[in-house]
Amino acid sequence: MREDATMTTNPYRELPAIERLLTHPRVAPLAERHGHEAIVRVAREVLDDYRAEIERSGALPEQSAAEAVADRAASLEPSLRRVVNASGVIIHTNLGRAPLSDATIAAMAAASEGYSNLEFDLDAGERGSRFSHLAELLARVTGAEAGIAVNNNASAVLLALSALCAGGEVVIARGQLVEIGGGFRIPDVMRQSGATLVEVGTTNRTYLRDYAEAISERTVALLRVHASNFRVVGFTEETPLPSLASLARERGLLLIDDLGSGALLDPREYGLGAEPLVRDSVAAGVDVTLFSGDKLIGGPQAGVAVGRERTIATMQRHPLARAVRMDKASIAGLAATLGHYARGEAIEEIPIWRMIAAPADGLRRRARRWARACGDAAGASLDTARSMIGGGSLPGEGLESPVCAIAAPPGGADAFAAALRQADPPIVARIERGAVLLDPRTVEPGDDRHVAATLAALCEGGSEASAGR
Repeated sequence: MREDATMTTNPYRELPAIERLLTHPRVAPLAERHGHEAIVRVAREVLDDYRAEIERSGALPEQSAAEAVADRAASLEPSLRRVVNASGVIIHTNLGRAPLSDATIAAMAAASEGYSNLEFDLDAGERGSRFSHLAELLARVTGAEAGIAVNNNASAVLLALSALCAGGEVVIARGQLVEIGGGFRIPDVMRQSGATLVEVGTTNRTYLRDYAEAISERTVALLRVHASNFRVVGFTEETPLPSLASLARERGLLLIDDLGSGALLDPREYGLGAEPLVRDSVAAGVDVTLFSGDKLIGGPQAGVAVGRERTIATMQRHPLARAVRMDKASIAGLAATLGHYARGEAIEEIPIWRMIAAPADGLRRRARRWARACGDAAGASLDTARSMIGGGSLPGEGLESPVCAIAAPPGGADAFAAALRQADPPIVARIERGAVLLDPRTVEPGDDRHVAATLAALCEGGSEASAGR
């Protein structure tokens, strides 16, 4: 007999009254979480559906009404949740890429709190431009004459090609016809923009003469695309950017440089490989340099274009600029992130750069505490692995990191990793050679106790108290 049913042969009489249903142990807590009125609506929907099922089949559904209400109430929970990234991938695309600085989060919240001067000039008392809020900062941190930001780098590429190159030919090295995540392909974007693609060179070697020979009366631009998510090694040749800039000036052409991730700090100073710097691109004489705001820059999702004032102005006037513009919160967040660079505090304030620059000693202490929280039965120990940059940036590059390695997790590695993901907030780890690894480099220190307590509970070994010492 169902727990909410009464003894009767009439299925309609087995339906609980809505007041009784709302006091059921599975339903009552939901009202506190989602609000009384919302749960009343869900309960009424369930009872209506159950009456319809009785009319159709003459019997109640197998699931109790209380369980049905609990299942449907799950849809009221936001599906987008905060997670603890213990995977060791710093710019994790599937986990939202770069975490934001405290100042960035505060700026986004402040801009969303009420009205703002998004498109209002407070001095003149008349309509302004949302592009103005980032223009000066972008120029200051990149050395460019002007800048514009849109909703992502794919949009920035499309806008640049549509505004500056539609109807003309754009010359690009064959080895730079890349595809990034989500099936975004440079040749497809060029077709959408109305520009005609002209491939030169071979997959692995392209010379300056290849570009020069391909220029015709229809050519409007040379395009360089940084292969940010893969590398070609061995017998290779790529034309230096200053040489392309000289050729473009000689022939009266535009030079567009798509950096992909882009960087305002040099990763080589922190034990990583080289990544094209935005300032170097601007200094080389590029007309438009394009890059992401949410990868190595460490801000909210954005695509940035900086360069010559006249070319940026042309992009701002193009109709597509309205379709790909940023919202007020993202503009405020990107401004706050760029402010860290302008003040020389990016390493201290921007999370991804704090992670990249994190000292090994501190990471080792944190990983050891997590291992102790697991106790002896799980085979947890301090080990060493590689933290990857991720996000299509610095392919193959990583940093040696101390990690908590659980060699004998209860139930096996897959089940243990799944159990970590059921924590609140969920903890995302990785599995290597049958062991579950938790990397402190990508975990904010404020989450350490949560990680330790979750490990202790799952391993039934260590204690949260010992882990937090």
